[in-house]
Amino acid sequence: MMAGMKLNLTADEVLTTTRSVRKRLDFDKPVSRSEVEECLDIALQAPTGSNSQGWQWMVIEDAEKKKAIADYYANNFAVYASQPGTEFAPDDTRTERMPLVRSSAQYLADNFHRAPYMVIPLIEARLDEGTPAPAQAAVWGSILPAVWSFMLALRERGLGSAWTTLHLPNEKEVAELLGIPFDRYTQAGLFPVAYTKGTDFKLAKRLPAAELTHWDTW
Repeated sequence: MMAGMKLNLTADEVLTTTRSVRKRLDFDKPVSRSEVEECLDIALQAPTGSNSQGWQWMVIEDAEKKKAIADYYANNFAVYASQPGTEFAPDDTRTERMPLVRSSAQYLADNFHRAPYMVIPLIEARLDEGTPAPAQAAVWGSILPAVWSFMLALRERGLGSAWTTLHLPNEKEVAELLGIPFDRYTQAGLFPVAYTKGTDFKLAKRLPAAELTHWDTW
């Protein structure tokens, strides 16, 4: 796929085929800054609480900085991967997919530094321990829709990403590395950005909505 071209997916197609991409990220194909900027422009059309628009976006291209952040991620991933995972029923689709998910996650941890870009979305707030749930909901509700819009825009352009958070135990160190005002901005995640190897992503196996939906009472 040539840079600047779109897949011309329908709204339903982009919503149902935007995957967390790890093994199918093409770390060797360059991505232009203009493509990332275009996706960010789309992301900024997302809803934001009280129209505050308190978001900022850190895009990391420098190889040494990417390696330093990837090292934090890999170290935290090693701890996470050593812990017992959530268990589901043997006939649950999540049980079937778990080995593939683990393998994919390990691959990303090993290769994160190779992504052409890393993107860290930020929201102007400091969610310290003990922040009331309503306040947390308001803050996250002002950044997460924009982040998802960013991922959808990437998908339409043949790019991919994965929503990760395992660098956050070292959020302060990463803030110092990148000059982020830690006392004012909270990092919402860490996203590799690269072209995908192929664009033929399909619907994921999910539990049916009928099993998860409650009408008027639980």
